[in-house]
Amino acid sequence: MPTATQHADDESTDRRWSTSGLAELTGPPEAAPLGEPVGFLQRLDALTDRIASVSTTLGRTVEVDGPTELVRRAWAMGLRRRGQVSCGGATHLVRAADGWFAVSLARPDDVELLPAWLATPPGRHGTDAWTDVHASAAERTVDDLVSAGALLGLPIAALPTRANINGASNINGASTTNGASIADHGASAPARQLRVVDLSSMWAGPLCGAVLAATGADVTKVELAGRPDGARGGPSSLFDRLNAAKHHLELDVSTTPGLRRLEELLRSADVVIESSRPRALRHLGIDADALLREADHHTVWVSITGHGRTGDGANRVAFGDDAAVGGGLVAWSDDIPYFCADAVADPLTGLTAAAAAMEAVAAGVVGVTAAPALLDVAMVRVAAAFA
Repeated sequence: MPTATQHADDESTDRRWSTSGLAELTGPPEAAPLGEPVGFLQRLDALTDRIASVSTTLGRTVEVDGPTELVRRAWAMGLRRRGQVSCGGATHLVRAADGWFAVSLARPDDVELLPAWLATPPGRHGTDAWTDVHASAAERTVDDLVSAGALLGLPIAALPTRANINGASNINGASTTNGASIADHGASAPARQLRVVDLSSMWAGPLCGAVLAATGADVTKVELAGRPDGARGGPSSLFDRLNAAKHHLELDVSTTPGLRRLEELLRSADVVIESSRPRALRHLGIDADALLREADHHTVWVSITGHGRTGDGANRVAFGDDAAVGGGLVAWSDDIPYFCADAVADPLTGLTAAAAAMEAVAAGVVGVTAAPALLDVAMVRVAAAFA
């Protein structure tokens, strides 16, 4: 039987979930908000504690308000819960013949792929693209839909059954070539300011870079000519929160000087953050594995992807909402899933990547490993760790 203390703790957690703004982003729009997924705030606290602990060893304590980071975009954009439609509106939870999946139609190209994906003429079930998706999905299996959609390049993920949502093996959601943790080592601050190159865009990677900047690292945000960070099209307050503390550099890597400048930056960096699929980087002439093999100092390469940088998932596209569903991070009511918060896998991944990067840096500082570290931080795995 629960004790009085346990009841008090439950009430405190419920109150915190509600007052944080996360409740207002979770559940059906026409009913009361849904409660937190079991243990979610506890896991979030554990992550922000990791950040505070390791940042202290690197010279400056960074205290992150986890719930605030998770609701920051929704506050900036005035978003609210929409049930089985994501807060931003671009992603739907869809019921197939044998389960649920999430798919995002955030880009014009995604909508153009629907006839090929659904194997139906456009507008078969109505004038709205989502009407076609829901009607066609009801006649097919989740595996069929997800496999076909992923092959075409759609941001799509199956929702694990409730019985199969086991989460990740730990709260990291990241794998590393060395697996070192600063928990067992009395790390001291680096002898010089850390040099960080941030090639990432949107939310997860830039948040990782913002946390590192808050520790005092010298962070350079690199954008490619003609391909600015898509977050520039959103609220300026969010973009500034993620990027204001960084130096900004635009490079034209289609030119020899631009590509050489990028290579120089990457070779001299202590930490590199990127959020591209490996083949996209290779298309630009950037090979993380090769650069790390050639590194003459302890370099930490943070690779943020939707489904991991190796195997079948390496070429898959993901956004924060469909990745959260793919990890099982949803809110349930009467066996019906609803989106949990706003694109929640994005900020969770950014914070997880920051903690893992700093721990890898600290491990190198104390000589646990002199070898470079490649961190594979997948949004779906991070979401699973919080499910």
